[in-house]
Amino acid sequence: LPLLFLTAGYIQACRGLMISAVCLGFFGAVFGLVGMKCTKVGGSDQTKAKIACLAGLIFILSGLCSMTSCSLYANRITSEFFDPSFVAQKYELGAALFIGWAGASLCIIGGSIFCFSIAENSNSPRRGYAYNGATSVMSARTKVHNSVQDKTPPKHFDKNAYV
Repeated sequence: LPLLFLTAGYIQACRGLMISAVCLGFFGAVFGLVGMKCTKVGGSDQTKAKIACLAGLIFILSGLCSMTSCSLYANRITSEFFDPSFVAQKYELGAALFIGWAGASLCIIGGSIFCFSIAENSNSPRRGYAYNGATSVMSARTKVHNSVQDKTPPKHFDKNAYV
């Protein structure tokens, strides 16, 4: 009977860590969206950089929770598999564990990139470019014709002239 409670305990710990990883990943994604420079939410660039760094730390924490959960479960499976006195059904490492490890690694790497992406070169300020509007052949032709006052009739082209 105590073995049953021990078995259920590590499964509950793995479940709790995975749920924590999912929740942290959600909040990391929200903070990541707010901290991006392309969004209008979040304030100044310095505030957005701090929010992006916070998102990176949350992603790293999410990846560590997921990595811990997968590793704890894998450790339990391998210890039971190689234990000769264990008589219940033995399990092997499955694809879900490897996907969990890969996802956790990507969360940690992505969070690290998010944290280090705020190091901006402060020596070169951002330039703003003025938008003059799109120019087309028709608008350029109208400008020329309006200034010269040409009396030639407009030419009508057939479908084959555009090919």
